[in-house]
Amino acid sequence: MRVSLKDVAERAGVSIKTVSNVVNNYPHVTPAMRAKVQEAIDELGYRPNLTARHLRKGRTGIIALAVPELGNPYFAELAGAVIDAAAQHEFTVLLDHTRGDREQELLVSQGFRARVIDGLILSPLELEAEDLHGRADDVPLVLLGEREYDLPFDHIAIDNVAASREAVRHLIGRGRTRIAYLGARTDSANRPAHLRLDGWRAELTAAGLPTTDDMVVPVDGWDRDDGARAMARLLDSGIRPDAVFAYNDLIAIGAMRVLHERGLRVPWDVAVVGFDDIAESRFGAVSLTTIAPDKQAIARLAMGSLLRSLSGRQDPGGRELTAEYRLVERESTLGRR
Repeated sequence: MRVSLKDVAERAGVSIKTVSNVVNNYPHVTPAMRAKVQEAIDELGYRPNLTARHLRKGRTGIIALAVPELGNPYFAELAGAVIDAAAQHEFTVLLDHTRGDREQELLVSQGFRARVIDGLILSPLELEAEDLHGRADDVPLVLLGEREYDLPFDHIAIDNVAASREAVRHLIGRGRTRIAYLGARTDSANRPAHLRLDGWRAELTAAGLPTTDDMVVPVDGWDRDDGARAMARLLDSGIRPDAVFAYNDLIAIGAMRVLHERGLRVPWDVAVVGFDDIAESRFGAVSLTTIAPDKQAIARLAMGSLLRSLSGRQDPGGRELTAEYRLVERESTLGRR
């Protein structure tokens, strides 16, 4: 049988209101009374009815997180961080896997779960600003990721240009001068890689190094096999870089496999830097230097933004919120200087 507030009150010898004040962490309960009630809660194993609590506030207690690819470790790790951040505020997270498909992203963003969720955190790949300008759903929306939007919704990302410049600067500091970029996109509708490419180009230009098109290799996706194919194409073209900056860690890991197969040593012949700091980057035969976005901060900012909207304090113009990042140096760049 479910333990009720009344059961706890009877065990502690206090009123139901006092138990409610303790459970809801109201500050005006004395330490002695709080300890007495908490002891009764622990003895009986009482758990708050979060559903009833949210319903009293006119909420469901559920938010949705929609990401392009749950099989990508970055999004899996980010989802874990969002779930942890939501739990701190007693919300449950419903995961949507859009596969980076525009129709699915539209469906999610336009509120097909509007009666189920209190808010939506969306990381889109294909949506354009005009797809969201006419959004009829009034469920609070927070955008994640590298896309640039001028929209009345909070957008959370790291400074991708600055982070990419730091990655390239690190390679230059290790004595590398022929630095390739793996991970450009050629299709006009899907442009989330351009900021990192812009950072690559800006830092090389600042150092007086070439940024020729033959050192930029486009990909169709962002997985290990895409990185392997891109690296093979670059080497087959006759170009021999002394360093690679990859759009993400998966592309970098695929590239390192091909370099190994071609007899090129990482980092001595070719240094490699990735982006995302997924767990896999730490455990390869050669650990990967990478840009590490603060995933926990991204999750906290996203949850804070939703709570701000739910409390009626949303900025009508939307806000650009930036999370921190850091360069994590590992074996893939620690060769010659």
